Amino acid sequence: MGKNKANSALVESILDINANNIWNLDEYQVAQLWEADKKEEDFSSSEEKLLNIIRLAFEVVHYRHDVPREADRYENGDWSIFSHANEKKGYVAIRRRRISRITDLSYENVKHIDAPLLLELIDRNFGGGWDSIPLSLRDIILSGFDVSTTQLPTSRIHAPGGTLERKLAAGFEVLEIAKGTWTEAIFAKKKEWTVVTEVGPETDDDAVAMDEDREPMSEIEYYSSFIEEAKGVEDDEEDNGGLTIADTLDEDE
Repeated sequence: MGKNKANSALVESILDINANNIWNLDEYQVAQLWEADKKEEDFSSSEEKLLNIIRLAFEVVHYRHDVPREADRYENGDWSIFSHANEKKGYVAIRRRRISRITDLSYENVKHIDAPLLLELIDRNFGGGWDSIPLSLRDIILSGFDVSTTQLPTSRIHAPGGTLERKLAAGFEVLEIAKGTWTEAIFAKKKEWTVVTEVGPETDDDAVAMDEDREPMSEIEYYSSFIEEAKGVEDDEEDNGGLTIADTLDEDE
C-alpha cells in the first residue's frame, strides 16, 4: 500500500471515503459504514457519489431483495449487502474487484497492489515476458512501479555481484522467465507516493536578507563552486540510475 493512504481506522463514516482510502476497506466495512449512516438527513443525495467511489475498488450491483432468484444470487456470502436510504429503491451488493489477470489492471488499482502480485500477473501472461505485454498495459504498470529487464545466459543470471543480486539489494522483486538457454529477468519495485508541500516563492526581501547574512565568497571558493557543479553533472551522466526498461544485456558483459 502507498505510504500516504489513509488507514481504514480513520474512516469513521461512509461520507469520509474517497478515491484513496476506499482501497483500505473490505466489502463488509463498507456495508457497515453505509448502514450506520444511511439514516442521516439528506444521505440519499450523496448515494450516487458514494457508489461511484465504491465502484473504483468493488463490483457494484443493484438487485431486487424481494425477487428470490436475485436474492439467492447475491445473498450467498460472496457479496456484502446494504440498502438505499429509501429501501423502495432496492438493495446493493458489492464485492472486491478481483485482479487475477494482467488485463484486470487499471490506472486506479495498479497503485494498490504489491510487486509480487504484479510479477505473478506478468508470469501468467503466457510466459512471454515484458515485451509480450501491450504498450497500453505497460503504461498502466509503469504508473505504479519502477520496472527494468535484462536477458542473460541462464548460467550467468545468478552470478555473484551481477544485476540480479544488485537489484534485489535495492528492494526490487524479480521474475525469471526461461527462454531457451537464456533467462529474462523482470525487476519491479513499487513507486513511493509522497505528499508534495508547496513552498511559497522567495520574495526580494528574503533574498536581500539571505545575501546580508552570507559571508562574502573568496575568489578560490567562487571558482571551486563551478568545478563542483561541473563534477556533479559529469557524475550524473556516468550514472544513469540503473537499467532501462529495454535493457537486453547485463552491464557486466
